[in-house]
Amino acid sequence: MTRNKRTGTSSLCIAAALALLASVSAHAGSFSVSPVRIYMEARERATGVTIVNEGDTDLVMQAELFEWKQRPDGSDQLVPTQDLVLAPPILKLAKGSRQVVRLANLRPPVPGEQLTYRLVVREVPEALARTEPGVQVQVALAFSLPIFITPPDARRAMTCTTVRVNPTAIRATCENRGRAYAQPTNMTLTTPGGNTLVSIEIKGGYILPGVTRSFDVASDGTRIPGGPVRLQVTQDDGSKQVFDAQLAE
Repeated sequence: MTRNKRTGTSSLCIAAALALLASVSAHAGSFSVSPVRIYMEARERATGVTIVNEGDTDLVMQAELFEWKQRPDGSDQLVPTQDLVLAPPILKLAKGSRQVVRLANLRPPVPGEQLTYRLVVREVPEALARTEPGVQVQVALAFSLPIFITPPDARRAMTCTTVRVNPTAIRATCENRGRAYAQPTNMTLTTPGGNTLVSIEIKGGYILPGVTRSFDVASDGTRIPGGPVRLQVTQDDGSKQVFDAQLAE
């Protein structure tokens, strides 16, 4: 704010701004979606998704469906799709209510290939009339759910290599050569004898088929010794893989 030479005017401006802020109210709903990951068999034609309004006001929700791919660097790429249909795509939920919507798969199965999509559910706050006085700030919530349509023979096939980044960190580069997604949830670097050097939790580490992603595994500042090491990767289903590596000094 540009200060006026007359301090009285400046004080009035500040007081007016504070009064405006005091009259602003933010509105955001509260809702949950179940399941948070949707699994369908390749020949399964439909499934249900439950949306619950957990707030104390009505909600208007809108759902959109996208084909989900990943670029070579692992970043997500969402493209609108008509392979799937959600009915109804727009719904109004009274406070405390729930509704089951139907997700239908219209795409014929692809032998041996997992199909991946995203269901994005958004709140549409401007669709509801607000009667409170003052300036209304509409805060929209959104939820993105992965959808996996998997034939019986589709499997992940992940391999990882390890290189040193600096004295206290290594980089694990993992390639999914299979036909189903991989999702590392934890990476632990150990000595060949099993002593843990560093362990990290990974969030959102999906690796779709044909994609390579890198993850930095850093210690709390302790130098990671060079020589032979083992990288243990835990997947979202609890299974583990171990990869041997040789770190530079």
